[in-house]
Amino acid sequence: MPNAWVKERKREYYYRKAKEEKFRSRASYKLLQAVKKYNFIKPGYVVVDLGASPGGWTQAARKLVDDSGFVLAVDLKPIKPVDAPNVRTIIGDISEPQIIQDILEFLPRSADVVVSDVSPNVSGIWELDHARQIDLASQSLRIATSILRSGGNFFVKAFQGSSINNFVDEARQHFSFVKLVKPRASRSKSAELYVLGMNFRKKK
Repeated sequence: MPNAWVKERKREYYYRKAKEEKFRSRASYKLLQAVKKYNFIKPGYVVVDLGASPGGWTQAARKLVDDSGFVLAVDLKPIKPVDAPNVRTIIGDISEPQIIQDILEFLPRSADVVVSDVSPNVSGIWELDHARQIDLASQSLRIATSILRSGGNFFVKAFQGSSINNFVDEARQHFSFVKLVKPRASRSKSAELYVLGMNFRKKK
């Protein structure tokens, strides 16, 4: 890893801020900024965090739901436990059908919100990386539509590219309000976007 890149990252505002405020990742601020603007996570909510490692979004979600809510973090890799009684972590693959049942077994009730910052291993081949990211977003949407309560919310990472509009159209089949969001903490040079879906319409 080039030294210049490392130095730039360490100087970067949100990286320093995360260190100071004891968040595990600068990505925490992406979620906090989006929630501040759109208010899709509230105290008392049950939140499922997909692709949670290293736990920055889990920490942010715990802060937002307060002591009265619950956060379940899911990742392929073990996640260092968050020191809070209302946070649980599990190892799971979001592409496996069994993951839905595994998640439901840990939840006190249907989820109010599903968030997903899951990313592929980037190859550097843009079309391939975009396709992989949209696939992961679709897997996250599949889980969300299986575990959310009626009226629940969904927030998922996507990459700009040829398939983003199709994914947004798919999300609109399930949520009354769908919007593309780019938080300030997301690097301006990055092709990263987030899709926000609010007011889940649960099919009977």
